[in-house]
Amino acid sequence: MNFSNPTADSFVPDQKPLSEALARTTHLAIGAHQDDLEFFAFHGIGHCYCNPKQWFTGVICTDGAGSPRSGPYENVSDSEMPAIRQHEQRKAAVVGDYSAIIQLAHPSSALKDRSNQNPVSDLQQILTIARPEVVYLHNPADKHDSHITTLLRSLQALRALPPKLRPSQTWGCEIWRGLDWLCEEDKALLPCSTRPNLQAALNGIFDSQISGGKRYDLAVMGRRLANATFLDPHTTDQETGLTYAIDLNPIVQDDQLCLIEYTLNLVENLKQDIRSRLEKFS
Repeated sequence: MNFSNPTADSFVPDQKPLSEALARTTHLAIGAHQDDLEFFAFHGIGHCYCNPKQWFTGVICTDGAGSPRSGPYENVSDSEMPAIRQHEQRKAAVVGDYSAIIQLAHPSSALKDRSNQNPVSDLQQILTIARPEVVYLHNPADKHDSHITTLLRSLQALRALPPKLRPSQTWGCEIWRGLDWLCEEDKALLPCSTRPNLQAALNGIFDSQISGGKRYDLAVMGRRLANATFLDPHTTDQETGLTYAIDLNPIVQDDQLCLIEYTLNLVENLKQDIRSRLEKFS
């Protein structure tokens, strides 16, 4: 495959050709940064793990150069950090038994530039060959600009595909803003109860971020447990871990739907739920 960035990196853990690894893909996740997929798409990773009929492929859009850092990584420069993060992401692909991991290595500015179609073109190439059944993306209520721009470029690429090549399900998952605020009817539940050992291993691989000053490994597992526990006050827990997501399938399947209005309608539903609950007992 010919990606627009010469520093793009493709890695197939079992050493199959990349085209073959993409062709067998059933679940695909597109994230902004190294570690995003492990944090928001374990539902797909766990589903495919050691499953000969289901394969998970990950795509990372940015080079991760601008991540905050301290401790043992405080003197690592922005030019040195991408190689460290790329190596960590490759290790996660081995541990998670991925079909492939593709790191497009774009600077964040390229994703934020609406006139730059290179990221969209790269993603469209991947999606055309992979034809995944399920896709995991960032969610449209996220508060990280790079996550939002990665989501937007991903949706552009998905909508550029012929309808018959589009995935049957697309989830917008939580990282930099949890989705516990969604009304129950708007909240997609992605169980993450299986293989806690694998979850911990994947989260802990990204030492440049964890030892570099952010305890993502603890926070992600805590959020999954909190989601499962606080889901319903009237029933016992059915899962030990949940990721919440927004159903983006209507946006992917219908080119006329506006993502902004679609997302703000979810906020309006929350507003109405709060109003009706207060009025009911006032």
